[in-house]
Amino acid sequence: MNLRLSRAMSVVVTLLMIACCTVSPSRADDAAADRPNVLIIAIDDLNDWVGCLDGHPQAQTPHMDRLAARGTLFTNAHCQSPLCNPSRTSLLTGRRPSTTGVYGLAPWFRTVDDLEDIVTLPQHFRQNGYTTLTTGKIYHGGYPPRPQRQDEFDVWGPRAGVGVRPKQKLVTTPAGNHPLVDWGTFPHRDEDKGDWKVASWAVEQLETPPEEPFLMAVGFFLPHVPCYATQEWFDLYPNESLQLPPILRDDRADTPEFSWYLHWMLPEPRLSWLEETNQLKPLVRAYLASISFVDSQVGRVLDALEASGKADNTIVVLWSDHGFHLGEKEISGKNSLWEESTRVPLIFAGPGVSEGAVCARPAELLDIYPTLVEMTGGSQRDGLEGHSLVPQLKDAQAERKWPAITTHNVGNHGIRSEHWRYIRYADGSEELYDLRSDPNEWKNLAGNPKYADVIREHAAFLPSVNRQPVPGSAHRVLVKEDGQWVWEGKPIDPAEKWE
Repeated sequence: MNLRLSRAMSVVVTLLMIACCTVSPSRADDAAADRPNVLIIAIDDLNDWVGCLDGHPQAQTPHMDRLAARGTLFTNAHCQSPLCNPSRTSLLTGRRPSTTGVYGLAPWFRTVDDLEDIVTLPQHFRQNGYTTLTTGKIYHGGYPPRPQRQDEFDVWGPRAGVGVRPKQKLVTTPAGNHPLVDWGTFPHRDEDKGDWKVASWAVEQLETPPEEPFLMAVGFFLPHVPCYATQEWFDLYPNESLQLPPILRDDRADTPEFSWYLHWMLPEPRLSWLEETNQLKPLVRAYLASISFVDSQVGRVLDALEASGKADNTIVVLWSDHGFHLGEKEISGKNSLWEESTRVPLIFAGPGVSEGAVCARPAELLDIYPTLVEMTGGSQRDGLEGHSLVPQLKDAQAERKWPAITTHNVGNHGIRSEHWRYIRYADGSEELYDLRSDPNEWKNLAGNPKYADVIREHAAFLPSVNRQPVPGSAHRVLVKEDGQWVWEGKPIDPAEKWE
């Protein structure tokens, strides 16, 4: 071979190598062409009162139940924070609240210097050739600000909201009579509700499916307060036969005083007020009615997916951002590290998911990001703190060495393993419950030396990073300043315990 021919062949080989290695604008689209679609269904403030989870014996949720029947139900899934903004920030960034420093209802995480460039779950999919759509509540509240929406998703539908309201609040509540803290029914139509509009938009998109592969995130508002539903849904739960959740009198007697600090002053009423005003049963009934209504909207979206012909190639994941107390532990609302606040529905269905499977291994909302990345063939991103659930989606009995960890403000963590819950508060006080014999967490075992090894085993999973609240943190934020615990900017005086 002469020198000229050798050089020519060398140039050809080099050009071919460059052509193969250069990332063209369409490369991500080509790589994604055969990947499954993803449908995310998020529900706000939904605890385990779902039929397939047995959280309440009367809960009627046929559509979530049928989704679980055709996929894998995680019965021991827990949120990263018992509050909307930090929970959703954690899920969508793949980082724990103790890592981001986002603990309150503010700020929007992209206002924090070292968080502004984090690649969120929807951004990852867009970078990998997916069309991304969203409607309702996925990020918290009004986040992201309108000018930044297109940075997160390609297409935006209607935002989440209450929809039609009564002319006046139905229930006058203590601590400021907050306009959102209300429940009951009044003359209105399902079609007038915010969640109906969210479901309708999702149905419209699925009737003319977007370019594949797509990721669609649909976020429902109910059963977040105000728990308004039409009479049809209240009729599912007749007042005379309604069952209240199990409540133990003086349940807080063996819990640390510090446990009160996590929800020191809130607009959600305590059990004492609910009972004094005969509002506990109306609240429980309204919450259940709201759940059944939002379940019907989940059903509309699932029906549309089936009708589109895309169901066999679409991964569906349904979750709630945190749980909700209805009198248990003497409170209503969230903001605790107990089971009622942390346990959430988590269901996967679709390609690569075992059907009719039930997994009791601990799982976290933090696991959704790496799980979906693996299921869709993407490369895992650095910094994700969750762990893929793919082994459990293939075999519900597959071992899992990690517990679920819930954090509420700096240094307060709940560690939930398969059989135990261990809580360590920022002042060092502790709780321990054996969920096998004590599913309601009524007996704190932390002071019994017999369980020292159990505590030691669970304490090993406490986060090593406990970041202080980032600038702009507000609303339900607890910090220590000059040796004094401060709740929402005001020093806590234990003598004024607000019950």
